[in-house]
Amino acid sequence: MQPRILVIEDETEIANYLRRGLVFEGFEVQIANDGHAGLAAAREHPPDLVVLDLMLPGIDGLEVARRLRAVSDVPIIILTARDAVPDRVAGLESGADDYLVKPFAFAELLARIRVQLRRRQSERQPAVLRYATLTMDTAAREVRNGERRVELTAREYELLELFMRNPQQVLTREVIYDRVWGYDFGGESNIIEVYIRYLRQKLEANGEPRLLHTVRGVGYILREE
Repeated sequence: MQPRILVIEDETEIANYLRRGLVFEGFEVQIANDGHAGLAAAREHPPDLVVLDLMLPGIDGLEVARRLRAVSDVPIIILTARDAVPDRVAGLESGADDYLVKPFAFAELLARIRVQLRRRQSERQPAVLRYATLTMDTAAREVRNGERRVELTAREYELLELFMRNPQQVLTREVIYDRVWGYDFGGESNIIEVYIRYLRQKLEANGEPRLLHTVRGVGYILREE
């Protein structure tokens, strides 16, 4: 099922721009042009994520965010032309999960949407992941290979979690960049290879069998030989 995104935006040009871009990326999109309509749409057809403008007629975006958060844990990304620190703080304290200042690049908004959707999905998934000899306790952020505890950096952990959630599936470099680095990716061409090497060294430190394999020209896969 396609994720449903509710865009609450009173500027028709921006709303249509977001609708076209998000539909093209595979999302189901609903548009509301003011705060009252946005709250009604969220109530009638609960979305997977809300993109919310702050400057709305009727009920402003801060109040919409507060009312949404009072009844739902739906991720909320605020859009606004106001970039002062107090404005950003007010937006986040109202219950928003992220904040983007206009004018913005659609690619950055898309990356932030995907980050929030992944975060919500991971919160709903099992706390303990297992594959072969690997065990990952996502609540404690602890990884073991057999009985041995494996100490990982935050980025190594995120990379291994992606493989643990998608075992025996080839993950392309593009997918890994998007899922692990997102809009924080700085463009280092060999960063994936570097982190795969780090993970292999730590997972195989006691001579354990290799589980992370290279699929030449395509990407990487978590599988037993």
